[in-house]
Amino acid sequence: MGINETIKAISDPVRRDILQMLKDGRKSAGEIADRFELTGATVSYHLAKLKGADLISEQKSKNFIYYELNTSVFEEVISWIYSLGGKI
Repeated sequence: MGINETIKAISDPVRRDILQMLKDGRKSAGEIADRFELTGATVSYHLAKLKGADLISEQKSKNFIYYELNTSVFEEVISWIYSLGGKI
């Protein structure tokens, strides 16, 4: 995980909305896509960016792909901020 990739990934409002959705538990790609007025390809692009930053993980089950948060990355970012003397 790199801080730069994390910051870039969460800089987009759609990706932040996806992360917010996943806070309640894992969701299928279709469930995520249904919440947005975007093409499937665009939603897939955002999911790939989040996955590339290791903010989410995916699990394949039959014909579905499920996504969930990877909270350890958020813990690393918070630790990094604290190491700078910042407060959250």
